[in-house]
Amino acid sequence: VRLFVRKYPHYQIINLDKLTYAGNLENLKDIEREPNYLFEKGDILDVEFLFQLFQKHDVDGVIHLAAESHVDRSLHNPAEFANTNIIGTLNVLRAAQAAWHPDYNDKVFYHISTDEVYGVAGLGEYFTEETHIDPRSPYSASKAGSDHFVSAFYHSFGLPTIISRCSNNYGPYHFPEKLIPLMINNIIQKKPLPVYGKGENVRDWLFVEDHARAIDAIFHKGKTGEVYNIGGNNEWKNIDLVLLLCRIMDKKLNREDGESEKLINYVKDRPGHDLRYAIDASKLTSETGWRPEISFENGLE
Repeated sequence: VRLFVRKYPHYQIINLDKLTYAGNLENLKDIEREPNYLFEKGDILDVEFLFQLFQKHDVDGVIHLAAESHVDRSLHNPAEFANTNIIGTLNVLRAAQAAWHPDYNDKVFYHISTDEVYGVAGLGEYFTEETHIDPRSPYSASKAGSDHFVSAFYHSFGLPTIISRCSNNYGPYHFPEKLIPLMINNIIQKKPLPVYGKGENVRDWLFVEDHARAIDAIFHKGKTGEVYNIGGNNEWKNIDLVLLLCRIMDKKLNREDGESEKLINYVKDRPGHDLRYAIDASKLTSETGWRPEISFENGLE
């Protein structure tokens, strides 16, 4: 939202959010008074509200990021994830189709997905856009379901859709249930740093502003009906990431080197914990010129 509001002053950006536990309008204080920014509180499960919203604002583009996204929560409440991520996406698709039909010219429905729909990447393997969908958690299963509906609306109704699948994001305003902000908070408070299993799980990390630039590139240059992978070329084992955070935070907090490492606490691995995700983003780079710009160390700093 911040990138589009600042970069495209001639666009009217409507931020639709239900403001559940992870939604926080304080995060947008710096742009909330911009003339091309508008906030609408609403629920994508309320289909009538969505139909009215499209009419009220004459919407011509959708960037659909609304989702339940925390894997641990999906293990405790799979139904909530199916509702928001699958039925919610179907509702937004229906609202766009109803508002735009039959003239889809200059319209785009861009759905943000996740690399987790691909399942597990073996050693030396990388997810491409053709990789078989093989979700392993209720979260990734719900995102795979929403992807299929987006694709179906393209093939069945001609709705101009695009899908992107991104690796793990990190950066400012990150909700503190996620790994990196959780560890930073716990280091500050000298609380235990919970690491699943032996910390061997590998993730590809991408700075959130690099992701926002990729969304911009895909929204404007992506081809309808296509899928684009977005990755950071930046694989880290969880334990190595936590050790790096400990070193950075010890320096920032003027603690003795190695002090925060003592807080690491290995905990029982979560069920169905995918060992490794790794993205091949070469299609996106070759078609739009996008590539990640922020190094991991700089991003964490």
